[in-house]
Amino acid sequence: MAVRTTALELAILGLLKQQELHGYELKKRLVDTLGVTAAVSFGSLYPALARLERSGAVKAVAAATRPAIPHTGSLGGELAAFRARVVANRPSRGKKVYGITEAGAERFAELLATDTPLEDADRAFTLRLAFARYLPVEVRLRLLERRRMHLQERLSLLAGRQLAGQDRLDEYGRTLMEHDREMTECDISWLDRLIAAERLSAQVSTPAAPATQSMQDPALEDHHL
Repeated sequence: MAVRTTALELAILGLLKQQELHGYELKKRLVDTLGVTAAVSFGSLYPALARLERSGAVKAVAAATRPAIPHTGSLGGELAAFRARVVANRPSRGKKVYGITEAGAERFAELLATDTPLEDADRAFTLRLAFARYLPVEVRLRLLERRRMHLQERLSLLAGRQLAGQDRLDEYGRTLMEHDREMTECDISWLDRLIAAERLSAQVSTPAAPATQSMQDPALEDHHL
């Protein structure tokens, strides 16, 4: 449970670092970030926001203003306006807008850079990669290389399982194993491209060392002459 809480808080802080959001929009973006299988509910989102707000990582930055409802002058219209004002004045926590604080940005950086798994390895990697632009290039490279090593280990295990299951599995079981192996190989190929791009980016961003002057200073040559 603590691991899932940490993952949710990392995702919330990462999204609020990009933009101030109210609860409903934050929930929608969490699904995009964590994946549809994450099933982030308001029952887990608002307690997480409350914890982050109490710790000083998140603050309420604005609240939606409610439109004024004019008087109509007729009894039926006044009753309708009264009912509309009652509905409008009901508290709506979804309209509260949240923003990240300086302490929250520091907490986000700490969670993002940590090597401690947030939950299962696949989701932990996906979550960190979603915010990888906030990491230094060398940390991004370590993240990608660790993931590649993990997938290589998985590929070896899958090959062993395939070999062991040739005789006891039917056609559909063998097809599923083949699918797992192909997907893992595809992910490794994708990571190889990302790693190559990161290394190239690191080379481009690192200024070349000044060339050593191999020739003697002309002024000194003139002096010797």
